[in-house]
Amino acid sequence: MGGPNLEVFKFGMYIMFPIAWMYYFGTNLENRFSVPDFWPKPESTHKIPFEKEDIHGELERLKQKRLARRARRLEVEEKGEREQQEE
Repeated sequence: MGGPNLEVFKFGMYIMFPIAWMYYFGTNLENRFSVPDFWPKPESTHKIPFEKEDIHGELERLKQKRLARRARRLEVEEKGEREQQEE
């Protein structure tokens, strides 16, 4: 039907299409598919304490925060129980 030239063209397309596809999407990935300012800046992230005093201070701060949340939760639960008893 088409002859040998058509078969050579089809074979060339079968080989070149995937190679061209990989070349197009595989080059310059850093600029083409990057999202600017995706990662936070180092100065805006958390600082991990390494000194013993800093670690103890951080643990104390977390403990105070946890106790404050617990007190608030208990207060809300107590208020809810009082409202149920009044009804």
